[in-house]
Amino acid sequence: MSYNLLKGKKGIIFGALDERSIAWKTALRCHEEGAQIVLSNAPVAMRMGEINKLAEKVEAPVVGADATSMDDLKKLFEEATKHFNGGVDFVLHSIGMSLNVRKGKSYTELDYGFNQKTLDISSMSLHRVLRTAWDMDAINEWGSVVALTYIAAQRVFPDYSEMADAKALLESVARSFGYHYGVRKKVRVNTVSQSPTATTAGSGVKGFDGFIDYAQKMSPMGNATGDQCADYCVSLFSDLTRMVTMQNLFHDGGFSFTGVTPEVIAQMGK
Repeated sequence: MSYNLLKGKKGIIFGALDERSIAWKTALRCHEEGAQIVLSNAPVAMRMGEINKLAEKVEAPVVGADATSMDDLKKLFEEATKHFNGGVDFVLHSIGMSLNVRKGKSYTELDYGFNQKTLDISSMSLHRVLRTAWDMDAINEWGSVVALTYIAAQRVFPDYSEMADAKALLESVARSFGYHYGVRKKVRVNTVSQSPTATTAGSGVKGFDGFIDYAQKMSPMGNATGDQCADYCVSLFSDLTRMVTMQNLFHDGGFSFTGVTPEVIAQMGK
């Protein structure tokens, strides 16, 4: 069901790889709510994924950009503002990759070169996106930026490894840049801490099915789905949340504030 919450708004969505991606689902929902969109992803992800299929559905151009490259991001914002004939109203940052996790290295044996790249791709890319938009004055007044994160930024999930550090840094960037952008142009910057969700990227984490099952048992409302996360992002891009900024917003069915549940106790007793 559409409520026209984003009618007349224009946004950039990073990170749609395939139909399982939260960014993919969010792009569909934004389109349904009346937004115009530009899609972007890293060139290697564009080759691996199906972003052109999504582009047809949401009638959006695709602009490849490495989010760790200021030149690529400048080109992206130039093309987006030209396409929109004006500024951007919202941005979704759904970007993350861990080279140490991909290589099977545990947290206690990180390759620090890989670690630097992980932080650059998964965290500082948000700073670069915001800095580029800031320098170009590309986000309109009362705009909204959302980045996707996970509760491993606050709690230890051993197999999540260095991505926990990356998400903690991502959330810090959102708060810090959110202050400056709020003062300057009333642009709000938030992170959404989503339930573990069966995306192509998430499935690369060791034991991820266990994460999902545990969170399901620990959440009074169960895990939030990718489609529900897309709905939440739409609300944060809309004018209904104009005074929400610099927040890490848990979208996890209550997992983040639940100590224990009978289901988990029963499982432990087996």
